[in-house]
Amino acid sequence: MPSENRRILIVEDEHHIAEGLKLNLELAGHTVKWAVNGVVGLEYWREFKPDLIVLDIMMPELDGHGVLKAIRKVDLRLPVLILSAKNESVDKVKAFREGVDDYLGKPFSLDEFMVRVERLLVKASWLAQEEVKLANKSELEPVQFGSNTVYLSLLKAQTKGGEINLTEQEVKLLHLFFTHPGLPLKRSQLLEVGWGYAEDTNTRTLDNFMVRFRKYFEKSPKSPKYFCSVRGIGYLWDPTGKGR
Repeated sequence: MPSENRRILIVEDEHHIAEGLKLNLELAGHTVKWAVNGVVGLEYWREFKPDLIVLDIMMPELDGHGVLKAIRKVDLRLPVLILSAKNESVDKVKAFREGVDDYLGKPFSLDEFMVRVERLLVKASWLAQEEVKLANKSELEPVQFGSNTVYLSLLKAQTKGGEINLTEQEVKLLHLFFTHPGLPLKRSQLLEVGWGYAEDTNTRTLDNFMVRFRKYFEKSPKSPKYFCSVRGIGYLWDPTGKGR
């Protein structure tokens, strides 16, 4: 297992399975929290901020599919390993389409479970390191696109209209765009980063911020080439200025 202590959340209503997994993960050096159902699992996910979730499908109150969908509205990268007695191909396909990272059928080998956990944690660690590198680079170096130069650490931007003082919320959103160039970002992701919303909302605040970005950085705000809308998803930042 990775040498550092990692936080692992088990969401499982079968006590004997959860207790066995918790014991073995703790013996491997990890901090483990156990939720007995999906509702408690989501509460612990928000409070505990785990590095990995081990998730059962068939649970009372809120099943694993509901837990996974709620998490993926906010976090696309958190590793999730499903443990389930539902081993049909259709069940696995559904889970992978919803965003699960790995799927292990019950009954299972403890050794296989521990190896899968190790691989997911290692992969998550690599992704986290790359995100830190991108974040540090975007904060320390000016971000240039078109005639614009953005200095995130200084909360300033130089544009065709002159120098602009950026707010902290604007910087948070720009940072997310700059570290995900060309990738469509969901409204829920942007709302969570900018304002802490954990669920989709009807607020127009995000749209107003995008209007503001287009006024700052676009040659023609009504025909944006950098800050583009993605129908049914949200927005993306295209540093090439080719638009969509």
